[in-house]
Amino acid sequence: MKHWMRWLPGLDTLRRYDAAWLPRDVFAGIVLATMLVPVGIAYAEASGLPGIYGLYATIVPLLVYALFGPSRILILGPDSALAGIILGVVTPLAGGDPLRAVSLAGMMAIVSGMVCILAGIARLGFVTELLSKPIRYGYMNGIALTVLISQLPRLFGFSIESEGPLRSLWAIARAILDGKTNWVAFAVGLATLMVILLLKNNKRLPGILIAVVGATAVVAALDLGARYGVKVQGPLPQGLPGFAVPWIGYGDILPVLTGGCAIALISFADTSVLSRAYAARLGHPVDPNQEMIGLGAANLATGFFQGFSISSSSSRTPVAEAAGAHTQLTGVVGALAIALLLLAAPNLLRHLPTAALAAVVIASAIALIEVADLKRIYRIQQWEFWLAIVCFVGVAVLGVIPGIGLAIILAIVEFLWDGWRPHSAVLGRAYGVKGYHDITRYPDARRIPGLVLFRWDAPLFFANAEFFKERALDAVATSPTPVRWLVVAAEPVTSVDVTACDMVAELDEALHAQDIELCFAELKDPVKDKLKRFGLFAQLGENRFFPTIGVAVSRYLEVNRVAWEDWEDGTQA
Repeated sequence: MKHWMRWLPGLDTLRRYDAAWLPRDVFAGIVLATMLVPVGIAYAEASGLPGIYGLYATIVPLLVYALFGPSRILILGPDSALAGIILGVVTPLAGGDPLRAVSLAGMMAIVSGMVCILAGIARLGFVTELLSKPIRYGYMNGIALTVLISQLPRLFGFSIESEGPLRSLWAIARAILDGKTNWVAFAVGLATLMVILLLKNNKRLPGILIAVVGATAVVAALDLGARYGVKVQGPLPQGLPGFAVPWIGYGDILPVLTGGCAIALISFADTSVLSRAYAARLGHPVDPNQEMIGLGAANLATGFFQGFSISSSSSRTPVAEAAGAHTQLTGVVGALAIALLLLAAPNLLRHLPTAALAAVVIASAIALIEVADLKRIYRIQQWEFWLAIVCFVGVAVLGVIPGIGLAIILAIVEFLWDGWRPHSAVLGRAYGVKGYHDITRYPDARRIPGLVLFRWDAPLFFANAEFFKERALDAVATSPTPVRWLVVAAEPVTSVDVTACDMVAELDEALHAQDIELCFAELKDPVKDKLKRFGLFAQLGENRFFPTIGVAVSRYLEVNRVAWEDWEDGTQA
């Protein structure tokens, strides 16, 4: 029983549920539903799908996450950060067919769900850390721009046909210049956007709900749809989502797999950050691997029930918290309220203007844009700032899917670069400072005659093995005195592979030809164990390995009878 409770934390919450929590959870769920409906519809249309599927992608994930999710308060659903990816995959492949678009989006949700579940079972919750902050900022800023541009035609009251953010921007500009703008629709959308932005930091007033309800009421009261051609949502289909397998063609497999994997990475990164933040605030610790499973299960289920990929929401979760939510029953109540709307009152939103929905998405896209922290990164380390800009331009120019590939490639290059060309130093003895230090930082540091202390500040592996050998030989060649020993200060070396071991053996042979002994100090035991397995420990000899640099220096002075007076003890070794 305990084993199953670990995989189904919702059951454990239900088992411990306090009846006093029920009124707050129910009230919070009803309040939450009023926000989930317009947001779900807006994000569906931003993803290139009919609005009703945004409600399907809201109902199912909330129910599934309540069972599999470890967080008591997290709210899942359609998200602006994913809309650009879904749109980038669906639009070119669907060819204007909404049912095909739904199938493509559903299969992407299944892919992302499977990836998350498998990663969670394999305890790979750390994988989201592989994308550095500058790369993540650049990529998300590109996504935000893509989503924002995609909504401008709806805001201005016309439609365009183009692919790619820059081409869309050009098409939008031409449409405006050609007089296609519906200024009444634009006024409604702009007013909605202004209300959302003005109230976004107000915790008491739900800005999105107020703006959307106000826009809908104005359009209905003044009959703007019929009189001025303002596009409205129209009545929603009556009924609940049914089980359906989203079949796709062979030619769609690669882009769907790519998009699904990107969604899995981004959605879990957002979910894990939000989950940890609320866990720390509320004192409810969560397991990141179970969080990945909960997110994956929600995506998998929504993919089979006519939905699309979802993530956690940093805007809807605070609404639930402010309304008094205590457990995931809040999400369940919200899902049931939306289901009741579809069954009993599908015409309630028929006057909802699409310009207002565009404003909701644009406001969310603006919230995704990161500027302040990029300025800080520019001040600290400019090359990482330009890395973010390259990612941003890649998404904006090439599109979302090529931008995903560029971001992954840059992440791998950035990861390898630090290990490929790491810092190394020759060490000396600086007066008044304990230990041995980089002589470039301490120009007055004394060097022991005939001894080179060489520190390597990285794991030793295939990509940097040749560079290690070059730097070590260079340290020997630039010594002011003939060298007898080269001691590698190996405390920063956390790992070694076969290629690196072979290179160390070659270095030993090259030094031996010059009558120089190769030694190691402060080598970690796990790394030393690898050297034993590779046979290098036996080749060098146990007497070449020292626990500290100080012991290595003392042994060198003793064996080679070098006169050396240390400032710390004032005695001749």
